[in-house]
Amino acid sequence: MAEDRRGARGQGKPAGNDRRGARTDTGRGGQSRSGAGRGAAAGGGQRREPWKRPADKQQVERTVDQSVYDGPELPPEITGAELDRAVGAQLKGLPEKLAARVARHLAAAGMLVDEDPETAYRHTLAAKARAPRLAVIREAVGEAAYAAGHYAEALAELRAAKRMNGATAYLPIMADCHRALGNPDQAIKLAKSPSVANFASPAKAEMTLVEAGARRDQGQLDAALRTLELAPLASKSREAWVVRLRYAYADTLVAAGREKDALAWFHRTHAIDSDEITDAAARADDLERRIDDL
Repeated sequence: MAEDRRGARGQGKPAGNDRRGARTDTGRGGQSRSGAGRGAAAGGGQRREPWKRPADKQQVERTVDQSVYDGPELPPEITGAELDRAVGAQLKGLPEKLAARVARHLAAAGMLVDEDPETAYRHTLAAKARAPRLAVIREAVGEAAYAAGHYAEALAELRAAKRMNGATAYLPIMADCHRALGNPDQAIKLAKSPSVANFASPAKAEMTLVEAGARRDQGQLDAALRTLELAPLASKSREAWVVRLRYAYADTLVAAGREKDALAWFHRTHAIDSDEITDAAARADDLERRIDDL
């Protein structure tokens, strides 16, 4: 995974998919020649439905498990070499062919996580089915699940990864999962973790955004504003994390009814948002019209 939080980004056309162990039981569930003959004789010539094996729960479960194991088809151009070296190094303990297959699924997930997060998630599940005890794979599953909106699954997988490697970099995503699952208290609890103080600026800003959002979820607008005001809103950096902090602050000011203050911060956001990752300019225009109409 890349160093970015949604590390499957390493950032197709289907290729052949190895389906080791896959079986099609068409013969078992179809018409039995001997059975059909016996049925016709017993029925005095009347046609009977062919005998079918009762549905086997284990067989159904195996089919589902096999589908997960197979995963989506892999684009032929993806070799696994696209992965970050640190990720590839963690796969070296696996048998060579297994490592190559897992690497391809992780690389495919990285390429798809933004445009097709659900398929990216399925690729990571295929990797996990093959090597569930590697932290880097559980991390990949958690991040792809988060991107796809499977927040309970994301939380479980990132917890597993954290138990395996002790990393704290997952805390902002885990906190946001708690928010999405309706547990803002747990999100705030994670935001207060001592390790957050040692985060790099982008990760620290991410946690601030989650904490402020959780405060808003609880209806605590003043607390949300205080949380954001403790962040470096006036930083001279033009990086995305500063843009997002300023935008969140302006948006919270609107929610608190402080529209003139919000307008100033939307302008400040737009001033450094050269990549237009927010709609700060449009929000400022809208606020100006509303204020003029008062």
